[in-house]
Amino acid sequence: MERGRPQTISERVHEHIRKMHRVLALYDTPPTDGRVICVDGFGPLNLMPRKGTAWRPAGRPRRLRTTDHRYGGVMHMPAALDLVTGKIFYRISKRERWREFLGLLKALRNRRPGEKLYLVLDRFSPHKHTEIRTWAADNDAELVFLPTYGSWLNRNEAESAALRHFALDGTAHRTHAEQNATIAAYLRRRNARAEPKTNFAPTHLRHPLPAPGRSGRRRLAWTPATYPQGKR
Repeated sequence: MERGRPQTISERVHEHIRKMHRVLALYDTPPTDGRVICVDGFGPLNLMPRKGTAWRPAGRPRRLRTTDHRYGGVMHMPAALDLVTGKIFYRISKRERWREFLGLLKALRNRRPGEKLYLVLDRFSPHKHTEIRTWAADNDAELVFLPTYGSWLNRNEAESAALRHFALDGTAHRTHAEQNATIAAYLRRRNARAEPKTNFAPTHLRHPLPAPGRSGRRRLAWTPATYPQGKR
């Protein structure tokens, strides 16, 4: 369960680093009683032409069709990256509510019976829903929330970029069924060649956790070590 919201800047920085260390510890030393799974959403999936590269006769570029009207709506794709196997499990649905997310978690639970699930995920509101927290507590799953502005800590972020590049760039699907089939074909090929995920981050992120200040006047210094994005 998450703690109460920090009040001072020093406390907020300390809380950010504490959560970052928790995630990095799971990456560096995988738990022996279960497995770490990084959950992230890809999308929304629109039906639109996407830029890409392809071989064409000189002087005859392929033209992108207009997108003045989009009648297919959007779909959403929550995905889970298993760091032990390196494989991705996903679902595509029309909605992105806590109910759809709970369905994904139940499917993950059924695939890994008898193991504790350490779920690394962002603070998207459906992820924090009371029903999700209750289910996690009752089904041997721990929700490990990323710090605010810490989505770069989710190892699934890189997988989303790869899916977009290898599966969707240069396409112009007319239906969701067609686009979903392309995504499925890419992920089948990717999972067939998947390997365990190790060695996430550079060593300068693993600095000692400083003590929080006792008041708003006592603040931690902004350094690349205490704030990996380089903000000062």
